[in-house]
Amino acid sequence: MRNTFNKYKLLLAVLSISTMGLAQGSVPISTKEFNIGGLTVIYKKVPKEVVTVSLFIRGGVENITDSTQGIERMVLSLMLRGGTTTMNKDQFSTLSDRLGTRFSSNASKDYSALTMNCLTENWDRSWTMFTDAIMNPAMDSGEFKVIKQQMISTAKQQDANPDSYLRKLATEQIFHGTPYARVQNGIPETLDKLMLDDLKNYYGKLTGKKNSYLVVVGNVEEKDLMEKIKNSLARLPEGKLPPKEVFAGVEKVNVNINDRGIATNYILGTLNGPKYFSAEGPLFEFAMSILYDRYFVELRTKRSLSYAPSAFYNNNFISSPVAQLYISTIDPKQSLQVMTDIINDIKRNGFTAKEVEDKKKEYLTTYYMKNEASGIQASTLGFCEASGNWRIFEELNKRIDEVKTNDLNKVFSKYMNIIDWTYLGKKDKVEEADFKQPARSADKLPSSKLSDPKKG
Repeated sequence: MRNTFNKYKLLLAVLSISTMGLAQGSVPISTKEFNIGGLTVIYKKVPKEVVTVSLFIRGGVENITDSTQGIERMVLSLMLRGGTTTMNKDQFSTLSDRLGTRFSSNASKDYSALTMNCLTENWDRSWTMFTDAIMNPAMDSGEFKVIKQQMISTAKQQDANPDSYLRKLATEQIFHGTPYARVQNGIPETLDKLMLDDLKNYYGKLTGKKNSYLVVVGNVEEKDLMEKIKNSLARLPEGKLPPKEVFAGVEKVNVNINDRGIATNYILGTLNGPKYFSAEGPLFEFAMSILYDRYFVELRTKRSLSYAPSAFYNNNFISSPVAQLYISTIDPKQSLQVMTDIINDIKRNGFTAKEVEDKKKEYLTTYYMKNEASGIQASTLGFCEASGNWRIFEELNKRIDEVKTNDLNKVFSKYMNIIDWTYLGKKDKVEEADFKQPARSADKLPSSKLSDPKKG
């Protein structure tokens, strides 16, 4: 799937990047946490020309209701695109373009984020714009209408897209009756009913120091950063922490067949997974990456059953992470059989020591490459903090390097048991009996001496 030459090129790229970082030499790379006026700050100084700042807001879909799905994402977009009380949206956009500064927002199941990327040389002016947008948004009515129509259009397109709709069906099926069943980006029915006054009222309760934390990655001075925060974001209201609910996830065998007259049939299998901030989380993610490789070889390369089969650890549901098995195929019966056969083979025979060692090199190389940019580092640090503690970002390389084959086999066997299947395609192509379940492990695997990461 990935030939030796490509791996070699990737490794050379990482070594080259590492050498360049050392050549810049004068700026030590370190991450620390401090508190300013009640606001938690995670600060990583790196020798980059781009600074990334993200204000993370805890809660995600816990902050909204069934009737206000999409409101938080809409508010965040309006804060960054609607100008401020001191600078209208056109002036804000013009200055942003001139400085090369980019503002963005995103909403996930457990948190949202407002992000700024700027050149180090434009740090001062960009910071002022970012904090002004957070603390003094104009909530422009014209921009509100534009954003609302864009979000409604996107929501309709996602329902028309088989992949997006399949994921939505699976989420609703597994997390029915819980906040995770809500769509953070909204659905057409709820988005259409949102008014500007709704957004203004929601904004008043959104940002607070107890439910937010700031991540800064870049070549900025700590003293300067602390002074800037003290004079701006530290003045945010106190706010309050969102509730911490635990959702059950996959509790029983279930098959949801949805008939749609499309050429390709789409299948998603969902199983429970461990919490990311736990001894088992990174191990399970690592194990799923090997399962992905086996799916690719068997389902695509050998049998040509699918262009892009996959298996992955979906830790975006922080309270209840899941493993997911995916395929789009014209032969769902054979695909389902092969998918479960591969799982059963691993449960019976385990991963091989060679594939584990080979995967370590590839996994860590890809991890370092992916996290080279300051924006990705800030995003990953923010996610890790939402998952339990940002320090897992610093520990992951060591923990993966120390992975033992027996530990992987144990974790894989523990969680790969009950699959909740969702199918979108021609109904006459499948029967409920085609949706197999993994066999129970026949043999006891060796005990694992895993320990939870330090909470610092």
